[in-house]
Amino acid sequence: MPAIFKSVLSSSITPYSFFICLLSSVLIGLAVALVYIKTEKRYSSGFVVTLALLPAVVQIIIMMVNGNLGAGVAVAGAFSLVRFRSIPGTAKEIGAIFIALAAGLATGMGYIAFAAIFAVIMLLLLLVYSALKLGARASARKKELTVVIPESLNYTAAFNDIFEKYTDYCELLSVKTTNMGSLFKLKYEIRLKSEKEEKEFIDSLRCRNGNLEIMCCRLAENGENL
Repeated sequence: MPAIFKSVLSSSITPYSFFICLLSSVLIGLAVALVYIKTEKRYSSGFVVTLALLPAVVQIIIMMVNGNLGAGVAVAGAFSLVRFRSIPGTAKEIGAIFIALAAGLATGMGYIAFAAIFAVIMLLLLLVYSALKLGARASARKKELTVVIPESLNYTAAFNDIFEKYTDYCELLSVKTTNMGSLFKLKYEIRLKSEKEEKEFIDSLRCRNGNLEIMCCRLAENGENL
C-alpha cells in the first residue's frame, strides 16, 4: 500500500513517467470540470475547458522547473489568476481553480495517488455541499430594494418599524434625488425573514411612501465575487 503513494518520478523524467503524470492530470482536470458543471448553473464553456486543462498545465510547469516547488507555484499561480485581472471571478470559480491547481502540483511531482485521492475527496465534498445548499437559504432571501419617497419624508427613519418587522438584515446602500429634487430614490440591501411575507412587506412600504415606485429584486451575483 505505501508504495502507491511514492512519486513515479526518478532523478530524470522518462517518457513513461511523463505520460503517466499527464494522463492523470487530464483525467483529474476533466473530473473537476464535470463536477463544476454539475454544481454551477451558470458557467462559460471557455472557463470549463480551461479548468479541465489547468492540472496538466501546472504539472508540466512543475516538471520543467525540476522540482523547484517555489518557482513552479509562482509561475502556475500567475497563469491561473490571469482570468481575474479583468473579469471578477466568483468564490466557487476560484475554489475550483485551486482544486485543479493543487492536483496539478501533486501530479507534477509524481504523486499520482495523492493527487487522485485529494481530487476525489474535494469533489465529493463539493457535490455534497452543493446538494445540501450550504449557505444558500440565507443568501436566497437577500434582495435589493429600491424605494422612491417624497422629499418631505425623512428617509433615515421612515421605514425602521417595517424593516424591523419583516427583515433580519437591512442596509441603506445609496440615496439619489430625482424628478428635479422632489423625490428621493433609496436603495437598500435586505434579507427577508420569510419570502412568504414579501407582498405584505411591499404593501406596507407602499402605504408609507404614498404609493410611489418600489422595486424588489434578487441581489446581483457580484456580491460573491472575489
